[in-house]
Amino acid sequence: MDTALDILRQARDWVDSHGTKGWIATMILGFIFAGPLGLVILFYAIGTGRMGKCKKNWRNYHRNFKSSGNEAFDSYRDETLKRLEDEQSAFRKFMGNLRAAKDKAEFDQFMNDREAQGFDAPETAKPRDRDFGSEPNPA
Repeated sequence: MDTALDILRQARDWVDSHGTKGWIATMILGFIFAGPLGLVILFYAIGTGRMGKCKKNWRNYHRNFKSSGNEAFDSYRDETLKRLEDEQSAFRKFMGNLRAAKDKAEFDQFMNDREAQGFDAPETAKPRDRDFGSEPNPA
């Protein structure tokens, strides 16, 4: 016999399978049938990040798989998902390095252009020595 907590977990997983739209529909039904229940659902969905972007967290998603009963398949699935996670993190690191290299190249080009235009050149012209108090008064 399922406990109330197990029933709530199953309901949560079922609503999660429908994404953000499922949470919105559940929240609206909660408001219709019991106002405070709608608020509880709203706060729970926002607090746990279920109302955010419809982006699956694959790391947690594959850990929630139940055993298929075939030990070899479960092992293969876990290894494949781990390999994909490693490839994804390596790709993100590569893209970060690529962006950093591109930014550095653009900055270096900017500095070279600036140097070519003479912005960084020291002032070569000396200011004129002029004594403002020694000019004759036209009056």
